[in-house]
Amino acid sequence: MRNRQVQILSLLITFASAATLLSTPAAAQPPPFSCDPSSPSTKSFPFCKASLPISKRAQDLVSRLTLDEKILQLVSSTPAIPRLGVPAYEWWSESLHGVSNAGRGIHFDGTIKSATSFPQVILTAASFDADLWYRIGQVIGTEARAVYNAGQATGMTFWAPNINIFRDPRWGRGQETPGEDPLVTGKYAVSYVRGVQGDRPQGGGKSRGGLQASACCKHFTAYDLDRWKGVDRYDFDAQVTAQDMADTFQPPFQKCIQDGKASGIMCAYNRVNGVPSCADYNLLSNIARRQWSFHGYITSDCDAVSIMYDNQKYAKTPEDAVADALKAGMDVNCGTYLQNHTKSAVEQRKVSVSEIDRALHNLFSVRMRLGLFNGDPKKQPFGNIGPDQVCSQKHQDLALEAARSGIVLLKNKEKHLPLQRSKSASLAVIGPNANKASNLLGNYAGPPCKSVTLLQALQSYVKDTRYQPGCDDVVCSSPQIAQAVEVAKAADHVVLIMGLDQTQEREDFDRVDLVLPGRQQEFITTVAQAAKKPVILVILCGGPVDIRFARDDQNIGSILWAGYPGEAGGMALSEIIFGEHNPGKILRSLFTSWLLYLSFLKKSGRFLLLLKQEGDCQ
Repeated sequence: MRNRQVQILSLLITFASAATLLSTPAAAQPPPFSCDPSSPSTKSFPFCKASLPISKRAQDLVSRLTLDEKILQLVSSTPAIPRLGVPAYEWWSESLHGVSNAGRGIHFDGTIKSATSFPQVILTAASFDADLWYRIGQVIGTEARAVYNAGQATGMTFWAPNINIFRDPRWGRGQETPGEDPLVTGKYAVSYVRGVQGDRPQGGGKSRGGLQASACCKHFTAYDLDRWKGVDRYDFDAQVTAQDMADTFQPPFQKCIQDGKASGIMCAYNRVNGVPSCADYNLLSNIARRQWSFHGYITSDCDAVSIMYDNQKYAKTPEDAVADALKAGMDVNCGTYLQNHTKSAVEQRKVSVSEIDRALHNLFSVRMRLGLFNGDPKKQPFGNIGPDQVCSQKHQDLALEAARSGIVLLKNKEKHLPLQRSKSASLAVIGPNANKASNLLGNYAGPPCKSVTLLQALQSYVKDTRYQPGCDDVVCSSPQIAQAVEVAKAADHVVLIMGLDQTQEREDFDRVDLVLPGRQQEFITTVAQAAKKPVILVILCGGPVDIRFARDDQNIGSILWAGYPGEAGGMALSEIIFGEHNPGKILRSLFTSWLLYLSFLKKSGRFLLLLKQEGDCQ
């Protein structure tokens, strides 16, 4: 019996110890870096001497690698090179509108659990505020470096911004972009990239030396289709005239490279006039590097090399696909295709070692510019950025400012807005987007600093707030119209929060039309007709939707487009509805920018063509 008690006690102690280990946060890991000055095996290498030019340091490092080691460094998830003290590196991290764990280079399971989540880009771009875009980039770059310093990053190369032209309004990824205008998109690219990388706003040199984080403009080029009626981005061949390429698709990338000084670009999946972007020597080497003086690395989109052989049948063998990409000027393959087929391509003399060395020189140069080969990162220019700078109040205030500045007032019949705050007034909040915080974020979002729904934000203004989703989701195939009507009838004011979400528009999913999904239109008009006063309609979406019915409906007093407004979107929208922020300022900014753009078109000889296409200029 006593032995049994001892065994039980021993097991309990074991379980308690295990539970303690599981509940205790893992000790913070030091950020990965090369060239530890305390290591006699590496400190003598020329590539570790920060006083030497980066070109010479990169050349020295590449010269020390075997062919097998070189090939393993050509893919996005690279292994360590222990004999040289080089740690593993992940090229794929995401920061479209905030540091995200959508890629493989960042994780939020340590001291830092979240990051500031700004509005999706299409909404931020609606502010037409280049300084705001720059400040958002600054915050993203700062928080990225903080995550790295906390030991929660294996890479500092972020694959953002998306600066493709949003020409087709059905495109599921249009939400990621600044819109359809090359001038605005180029300006956005420059502001965002300078902010992330640590440049001064006007490009007057680096603020603290080196790169704070590395930005990558994508997807190069003429990419605006993902999956539509049997055609996908892997098979799509964009037919583009030379003039359209020069006027529309290329200017944002040229600005990104020449004025933004981006350290990375990504070649797209699609072909352009028959040639895959990642196999286009003229695009990658002649235009980007020679004409635009690009000094950085070029990555493929994920598996974009494999589809040259597997999908597009452009290459006859896997080795030909590898050769086409490396000879075109691509440096790193997101995926494993180069890891699997480069050795045989060399043996078949389809790829030379010098072409591999060129790619590795570009890759290691960027890592060196990031300070990852300068010893202890805590002693580097960005080494004092700590976890306290992630989700700081200042950063969250900027997320609120960005959401306020982007939300657009589309209709305000008889000055229906703003509503007056009243202790006795009641408010009905109705709609499938009202109480889902995730629906505010858009795609490529990381865990936000705070999670507040639009309903919760409005409840902070009106104590007597009644809620009815009305539809199970935004598809709204079986709306609970009767229940929503009863709630609407009983309230003094009604806010309908409708629109789209990531089930309706996203990467690898384009829309087939521009109408609201399911029976949303019927639901909106029926509830609006039942309400005591004209309702407020809020539309969440990244791409455009046809709401002409709401424009002409006398029961709909106001319409607000809120995009995907990010973590602070609920508060921003509430402030606008109750008059604490005036979206009229946004419209004046928009009008001013439109006039400036018309002036630009007139000077460039395109003004009359635009008027002819649009029919009028109201």
